[in-house]
Amino acid sequence: MSTPAVAGTRWFLPDLDPNKAAALAREAGLPQLVAELLVARGIHSAAEAEAFLHPKFDDLLDPYSMLGMATAVGRIQQAIASGETILIYGDYDVDGTTAVVLLKTAIEMLGGEVRFHVPHRLREGYGMQANILDEAARDGVRLVISVDTGIRAFAAADAAEALGLDLIVTDHHLPEAGEALPKALAVLNPNQQACNYACKHLCGAGVAFKLSQALLEANDRERARSKILPSFLKLLAIATVADAVPLLEENRLITALGLEELRRPVNAGLRALMAVAQLDPTRRRLTPVDVAFRLAPRINAAGRMDVAGDVIELFTTRDAARATEIATKLERLNQERRDTEAAMLDEILSRIDEEAFQQARCIVIDGYGWHRGIIGILASRIVDRTGKPALVIAYDEEHPDTAHGSGRSIHGFHLLDAIESCRELFTRFGGHSHAVGFSLPKANVAALRAHLVSYASARLREEDLGNPLDCHAMLPLERVNPAIHAWIKRLEPMGMGNAEPVFIASDVRLAADPRYMKEKHVRLQLATGEHKGTIAALGWHWAERVQAMQLGEGSRIHLAYKLRENEHPEFGGLELEIAGIASIGG
Repeated sequence: MSTPAVAGTRWFLPDLDPNKAAALAREAGLPQLVAELLVARGIHSAAEAEAFLHPKFDDLLDPYSMLGMATAVGRIQQAIASGETILIYGDYDVDGTTAVVLLKTAIEMLGGEVRFHVPHRLREGYGMQANILDEAARDGVRLVISVDTGIRAFAAADAAEALGLDLIVTDHHLPEAGEALPKALAVLNPNQQACNYACKHLCGAGVAFKLSQALLEANDRERARSKILPSFLKLLAIATVADAVPLLEENRLITALGLEELRRPVNAGLRALMAVAQLDPTRRRLTPVDVAFRLAPRINAAGRMDVAGDVIELFTTRDAARATEIATKLERLNQERRDTEAAMLDEILSRIDEEAFQQARCIVIDGYGWHRGIIGILASRIVDRTGKPALVIAYDEEHPDTAHGSGRSIHGFHLLDAIESCRELFTRFGGHSHAVGFSLPKANVAALRAHLVSYASARLREEDLGNPLDCHAMLPLERVNPAIHAWIKRLEPMGMGNAEPVFIASDVRLAADPRYMKEKHVRLQLATGEHKGTIAALGWHWAERVQAMQLGEGSRIHLAYKLRENEHPEFGGLELEIAGIASIGG
């Protein structure tokens, strides 16, 4: 729950019990502000605060608390002992490809024989296909393990049973409504009914990691925990950030430990990828922002624009030259993806100004020739621009009667539930509250648009639309100091679900006229109220809005901001990054 923070804005603060925050501050020896931020993250005891602020490998959860784990481990051990070839069936995004790498590596370390299949996004689409299972069975495979897919693969599971294949499903996507599960020897998914695994938000690679952890620890627990599994956390941290799962509970532990491990990359593929992304982990610790905007897009480019199997080879080859060759290809594909995205976005933005889209509370837009590997990104761009749920649907000449789509949502609108409400229109669909993927007959697109526009209209009020600013605490500028900044940094790594704190300072005075930079950005000098002191606030792409407010020296504003540290040797120090401004006059 949240409450409006400043009249006339869509800034919201969490509803917190001040007594709980005060009690945590006393018990754990924390500043009140930090205690408030931790309570908002579900942390209420000194022990929980200690685990959050000082993540340790030993705090990883027991993999056997995940339903189905013992059965899955036993069957894989049997396959390894008898020399069976195991097929790992993955997905084409960062999560799916890294999941393949982790589980493949673990099984091969134990002497197992592994082959893998990652579908081609355009030729095969998402999910397990019966023809691939049939081919595997004819090649002598008897055990198939899905990673980051399979929880709704009922037809494929039936095909596996008919072919005499044992199937282990590892996935994190939400099960079918009513908790129906595909026929399988074991299903590993913390979201399935009766699974008591404490962290419900693992990504697909996270579930594959827990299976790998159980296998490796069963073989040599000490070596697994001291050497092997910590190295696995590097890729797993990338997958966890890239898949935008909440960085809380075990996910935060994984990300914190994994980012630390990434300071010492040994894997030839990781080193090559960091090189093309111009990241040097020896100079500074990588952040979730580095992963989300520098590493993940290049990994994803393989599945979006070409063949995701390149990612498996990138992270499993020991040949540095080959790793560099693949990483360079990913760099090229990522640039192609950016160019394609820009052209498609221009077309879409020109259309969503049409009245029908302006009136609708859910945008469903379709077009010919749009690259299916990009439509999810475009849906996110529309949400950012309009503050409405959005589905982007593509047609192509190769499949003229089929539509492929991807959707993204806003807070408070469960997109998978919306899709479930008209499931008869689809040939396939899946996802979760904020993101879905699907295909359907082209003839059904008009009915889908009409249904979702009506569905959203009944569930979203006008005030639910837009992009509200979730703030986290009041922090007057006179309280901003290096000590509090150091405490805030201890909340890292921050990201989805563990957002970087946005603070509010009320009734702040501009100590000078705004200074504009490159006609896009602005720098404000703000009075702190402490001995006539000031502090700088930088607004990226805020120049036009500040000019429209006609702010000048002496103007008074409410400010939403993030804390930053400028490391420049001459004029470094604490500064602010503008997240929101509300003018209250001069």
